[in-house]
Amino acid sequence: MMDALVLLHRWLGIAFCLLFAMWFATGIVMHFVPFPSLTETERFTGLAPVDRTQVAVLVSDAVAVSGMADVRRVRLIQRSDGPIYIVSGPSRLRAIQASDGTDATVISDVLALAVAQDYARNRGKQAPRAVVVARSDYDQWSVPNGFDRHRPLFRVALGDAAGTEIYVSSSTGEVVLDTTRSERWWNLAGSVLHWIYPTALRINWSLWDKIVWTLSLLGLIAALSGAWVGIVRTRARQGMAISPYRGWHAIHHVAGLLSMMFILTWIFSGWLSMDHGRLFSGGQMTKDETDIATAALPWDAFAPARWEPISSSTKEVEWFGFNGHPYRRDRIDLDRQIMVEIDADSGDRTGFLDLREIELLLARLSANCDVPSPLGEYDAYAATSAMPGAPVYRCKCRDVWFDIDSATGVVLQRLDRSRRSYRWLYSGLHTLDFPILLAHPSLRSGLIVGLCSFGLLFSLTGIVLGSRRLRQVV
Repeated sequence: MMDALVLLHRWLGIAFCLLFAMWFATGIVMHFVPFPSLTETERFTGLAPVDRTQVAVLVSDAVAVSGMADVRRVRLIQRSDGPIYIVSGPSRLRAIQASDGTDATVISDVLALAVAQDYARNRGKQAPRAVVVARSDYDQWSVPNGFDRHRPLFRVALGDAAGTEIYVSSSTGEVVLDTTRSERWWNLAGSVLHWIYPTALRINWSLWDKIVWTLSLLGLIAALSGAWVGIVRTRARQGMAISPYRGWHAIHHVAGLLSMMFILTWIFSGWLSMDHGRLFSGGQMTKDETDIATAALPWDAFAPARWEPISSSTKEVEWFGFNGHPYRRDRIDLDRQIMVEIDADSGDRTGFLDLREIELLLARLSANCDVPSPLGEYDAYAATSAMPGAPVYRCKCRDVWFDIDSATGVVLQRLDRSRRSYRWLYSGLHTLDFPILLAHPSLRSGLIVGLCSFGLLFSLTGIVLGSRRLRQVV
């Protein structure tokens, strides 16, 4: 039995020693340079105030023109060619001109370039030689599934010193991603290698998922077999644990014992990052819960007076339903908005949904719920509002917890017991995002760099031993 285990560890180790070294090295890079994305701050600061004098089409008419029967939200933004309604359903997006109700899909390079230049100008970026360099469904930085509703994407290079490239959605004409030269280079040495993320593989999500999940599982088996062999082969002499090996074998043995707990938990949690509902729940709401939380509004009942006036400083207007009632939120600044319950008699204008409104929705979602309470800054199951500083409320309904954004009315998380366990076993063990460490980021960074560096050095001993074994075989 032991001989078979040694043989399994030896050849899995030879097969995976380079992969282990890569995972540890790239993990350090990823901690400091995450995969490119467009943050909410970047998105919002890139918007211009809505020109209300050009808005001639009602939100209800925009919904009707879209031809979508399951509209959940409608936004109004200013684009370089005028104000645009963005009509959203569970799986589709439509852009409608607010001036005349015509289709606002972006099909020309000229318009995409103008959108990118306006975005750059609003963010204070220089675009001296901006040009559309590609119009495509996928590239290395736009492969995540979240961009599916926006494909194809126009990629615009600004020609600035940072090498900024901006991606414009053909569906809505919004900027959905930006990258810089530094981000791209660091991610080639970080996320792309770590996730085994080449575009040719990642565009087939199912295939990529199966390959990386299998490789991670085999890596975990290699680590587990090595841990067992390392423990069994340890000898006791004069009250001390010693290795029976010499040279590189001894270094590999001792380093493996010293780093065993970290390596096992890190590889295990890395494997869990590819779980995607295999062992743990995915955190999604049930169909009934979704229907309650995002029920479609009677858009045709909107009267013209029900959405006036719009402030001249408003950059984004959004209509949505919450607990069966229609609301409008006017985003004036990154951390400032006005929210109106449209069918309320009083027409009170507030910043966020109040606690009573959230309680009423939760009563429909689940029975026996506690009173919602705002999340703290370093909550263990953190959820972040779309608007900085806006409270997120958590309500515990027996075994299921719901986190609701008071700024948007969106249910950010559904945490059952399985999902809460997954949070600790994956995110906690893999990124060390424990509340006490999040409160001390320098300490957390030091631990991550130190532990990953030790794991990298241990992997290098495996590479030496593996290369020697292969030379013997050859």
